[in-house]
Amino acid sequence: MTDLPLDLVRTLLAVVDEGTFDAAAAALHVTPSAVSQRVKALEQRTGRVLLLRTKPVRPTESGEIVVRFARQLARLERDTRSELGMSGADEPARVTVAVNADSLATWFLPALARVPREPQLRFELRREDETRTAELLREGLVMAAVTSSPDPVTGCSVRALGTMRYLAAASPEFVDRHLGDGPLHETLSRAPVITFDRSDDLQDAFVRGLRPGTGGAGPVRHTVPTSEGFVDAVAAGFGWGMVPEVQTGDLLRTGRLVSLAPDRPLDVPLYWQQWKLDSPALAAVADAVTTAARATLRN
Repeated sequence: MTDLPLDLVRTLLAVVDEGTFDAAAAALHVTPSAVSQRVKALEQRTGRVLLLRTKPVRPTESGEIVVRFARQLARLERDTRSELGMSGADEPARVTVAVNADSLATWFLPALARVPREPQLRFELRREDETRTAELLREGLVMAAVTSSPDPVTGCSVRALGTMRYLAAASPEFVDRHLGDGPLHETLSRAPVITFDRSDDLQDAFVRGLRPGTGGAGPVRHTVPTSEGFVDAVAAGFGWGMVPEVQTGDLLRTGRLVSLAPDRPLDVPLYWQQWKLDSPALAAVADAVTTAARATLRN
């Protein structure tokens, strides 16, 4: 493959970010024809189709690689301008991170508060399930991610953060009403349950762990798509659910929640993945996140 001219790479990124060739042309102050010619020229150089001409356009698998390369170039350019004290270098550096809801609601924001105030950063957080955050990293949509995958995305490094422990919990009234008749794996398979969203498998995994071969949690499912709301819904008796251990302390002590199986926690290992870039901003965020995670999560 020959070289990748920066103007062609930046044009591809603009098309992906803006969604259409016309919008990219307006952002770049060129004609739509010029944008189309640049994208075609880049596809000819790589020998691959880089964009699906849908509305909005979508990068192909090869296109995602070039888009990630373009974002990394932009990050390096901003860092270089900052180090050189060039015009515009005083603008806050943008750091994009994908993080799961439970981390965001518990330890992640205090971690970001540890990041040094200089240079000034601008955080853009994308909330996604920990099993899917790596996909945003792979697509080049974020620079770093809290993920449950230890396998590094191409071009990324990995650090172990620790383990987030979940406890099966319910309100005392819910236990009396739904869980007092029969073995726990049977009553949980019939009782109402709280889930975060349709991809939330923690409750099903817990029931299957109690007795392999069972189908999972019950058919009556209340969906509550915020971490705080999820815990509130469990405490209010709408259903049982897997609650992060770090959120159960006061609720268990005051009796608002009951641990259904204290000796059977569900542990989810978390990892920090980020672009392999010599970026001071990204390095500062990684150090703060790693330090905070090790102080909060189980090791």
